[in-house]
Amino acid sequence: MGLSGENSPKRIIRLDLAIDQDKMPAIPEDSQALIGAENLLGTKYINIKKGKSGTIIKAGGELKSLESKEFQDLVNAAYPSLENVQKIVERIDHIVGMVEQGKGSIGKLLTDDALYQRLVSTIAEVQGIAANIGSGNGTIGKLLYDEALYEDFRATIKRTDAVIADLQAGKGSAGKLLKDPALYDDTRATIAELKKTIDGINKGEGTAGKLVKDEELYRNVNRLVARLDSVVERLQSGQGTMGQLMVNPQLYESMNGTMKEMNSFMKDFRANPKKFLTIQLKLF
Repeated sequence: MGLSGENSPKRIIRLDLAIDQDKMPAIPEDSQALIGAENLLGTKYINIKKGKSGTIIKAGGELKSLESKEFQDLVNAAYPSLENVQKIVERIDHIVGMVEQGKGSIGKLLTDDALYQRLVSTIAEVQGIAANIGSGNGTIGKLLYDEALYEDFRATIKRTDAVIADLQAGKGSAGKLLKDPALYDDTRATIAELKKTIDGINKGEGTAGKLVKDEELYRNVNRLVARLDSVVERLQSGQGTMGQLMVNPQLYESMNGTMKEMNSFMKDFRANPKKFLTIQLKLF
């Protein structure tokens, strides 16, 4: 090992390697050499990284060197990672300390006896529910173990499957609606007619269209409704004969008595008309 006498930064140090002749065929000419360390104590050796060329190095040939880092360089490079690891360890230690002091949900779970007892009670209730289900009690238990309920469920599925099969076969109204093209065409025609009617109403055609679009008809209807409202209000206030008849009990009783007298008179008249009809003949 010595100085090469060259000024190139990568060719200042020269190493002359003594290699056994039988090892030369295993070193391609594009192989690279670098300084390696056998252990942490600093024992060094020349490590030759094998190349891929088909031509082997010859005696007196030259191998390119790779930059090798010292152990201290590796340690220095690892300092940031070590610092991050130290920070993570400190955070974990802080969290563990909080848990030990009973802070936070996990800390309370570990140290709060009341919370522990509630948790045990909840687990016992869940176990009781599971036991009831396992024994066939309750709705879920019956659903799991009741053969009759299971058969009913299977029967319902079969009926549903039969209904779907009928629909697919075009049976029934719904099946015909799905499969019958004539019914489909009739439905489309009906929808088209309905759309045409709605368009006509929107354009003011026909009675309904005029009622929707004609302002004069709207005003007439509005005036008619106003007059009807006025008449109803007068009836409710007892104005006029009809109003008196609605609100005046004496008038109602008087008319009722008159009707009764008329009925009695008509009965007597039909029973004995001669009583009321008298014919006089006079000679002049």
